[in-house]
Amino acid sequence: MEANGSQQEEPRRLSSGDHESLKDPKKRKGGWITFPFLAVAILCLGLASGGAMSNMVVYLITEYHVPSVDAAQISTIISGSISVAPVAGAIVADAFFGCFPIVAVAMVMAVLSLVMFTLTASLPGLRPAACQLGAGPCEQASTGQMAALYAAVFLLCLSAAGARFNQATMGANQFEAAADRDVFFNWYFIFFYASTVLGATVIVYLQDTVSWTLGFGVSCAASIVGLTALLLGARYYRQPPAQGSPFTGLARVVVAAARNRKVSVVASKEDLKFYYGPRRGDDDVKTGGDGVVTPSDSFR
Repeated sequence: MEANGSQQEEPRRLSSGDHESLKDPKKRKGGWITFPFLAVAILCLGLASGGAMSNMVVYLITEYHVPSVDAAQISTIISGSISVAPVAGAIVADAFFGCFPIVAVAMVMAVLSLVMFTLTASLPGLRPAACQLGAGPCEQASTGQMAALYAAVFLLCLSAAGARFNQATMGANQFEAAADRDVFFNWYFIFFYASTVLGATVIVYLQDTVSWTLGFGVSCAASIVGLTALLLGARYYRQPPAQGSPFTGLARVVVAAARNRKVSVVASKEDLKFYYGPRRGDDDVKTGGDGVVTPSDSFR
């Protein structure tokens, strides 16, 4: 009995697998501990981008004196670019860098974009003077002023390209069980659409009723909070290496076809050379040297 008691009190020895898990911190990464950081990043980025883009037509018309038709066309082009660009961002992440570096860079671009939007709304030199009633046509924006605005829009499009799809993939990579991934995807879409709705209502309300500077400033603050949350959780994330993308293989085929478009193909039957593998189990076929089957002109 005493021997049994001493055996029960003896601490369990660590196996080789336990030692490896202690030495390799990657085995302890991932899981639901990463969810709060990713959730804040998703919410803040959706709030910031939704608030910046939902009222773009009004911003162009009232602050930059762009005609309404042109403003609508510009807004449509921006919305289309933001919708298509994430495909390119996902391909780059899958083929070369992985999700986390692309998402982190995209969040930095979102911060820079919203800083520029805030500056265009707060600094008089970055937008034309306000219209004066009875003073003739409104002053048009200069080339430099429009360049500053388009630079902010371009950075926001790059941010959407790098973060929109890759945030979902990055979150799914934190879980091994399919059920956990399904739960994460449900929360991802809830946070994504809820933040977009909040940006299109709360931020737009601030822009219309208080000031454009406050509206863009709140969006900028939200993007900074999202970037901070993403980086604070970096030590907990699983970061699997890039596995490659099928689109890169298709691109290589297109490039090879373009390079070889002028290569001449031998048309003479005598000059064509093929490898004919041996046909096993066909004793009736006459073979050439070394048991290689000579092709015939018929189907048999």
